[in-house]
Amino acid sequence: MTDPVSRPTRHRDADLWSLIHAERAALAADLADLTGEQWVTPSLCTGLTVREVLAHLTAGATLNPVRWLAGVIRCRFDFDRQVAMRLAEQLGASPAETLGRFRGVITGTTKPPLPTVAMLGETIVHGEDIRRPLGIRRDYPMETLTVVADYYRRSDLVVLARGRISGLRLFANDGPFTAGSGPLVAGTTLALTMAMTGRASYCDELEGEGVATLRERGETP
Repeated sequence: MTDPVSRPTRHRDADLWSLIHAERAALAADLADLTGEQWVTPSLCTGLTVREVLAHLTAGATLNPVRWLAGVIRCRFDFDRQVAMRLAEQLGASPAETLGRFRGVITGTTKPPLPTVAMLGETIVHGEDIRRPLGIRRDYPMETLTVVADYYRRSDLVVLARGRISGLRLFANDGPFTAGSGPLVAGTTLALTMAMTGRASYCDELEGEGVATLRERGETP
């Protein structure tokens, strides 16, 4: 018998890009009035400030497959080095420049050789990496969160997620998302998504006998 999973409607790339553009615009609006001190706040990504995570999002939105491959070769197939290099390229001389560069890619459709849904996932997860330490809350559309959760529960591309939730049953208490079988992990779709992508602090918002296991597996990449 197959594991129970949510079955959201499959989206065309054009639909996914619309969701991405909406999330980018919302993030830019949320960050418009940050102080200098807030820009250097540590994000949920270990070792990166919220400003640096925003630059990372900009970098991902400016890399087509050719530029991505050129960077991989330049960095001798050290993917972490390429990420750091591209982040530095987009950081700019000031927070205002960092935000301005991000605003410049809000409606873009450039991406590395990844599925479009992965770009939506990056926007949501890294958006939370920025918002949560700043105390900013966003009321994400449930459609968007469900698409992202469904993508991560079946993928280890870019970030380990499918492997992290192996042997667990995930149940969203605010939407249609469910996945897997085994000890229960229940909570909001957002908390489940962030926990399955390694943000262990979101386990504080989850319930069930599987939460301890998921927390142990949670290491932000």
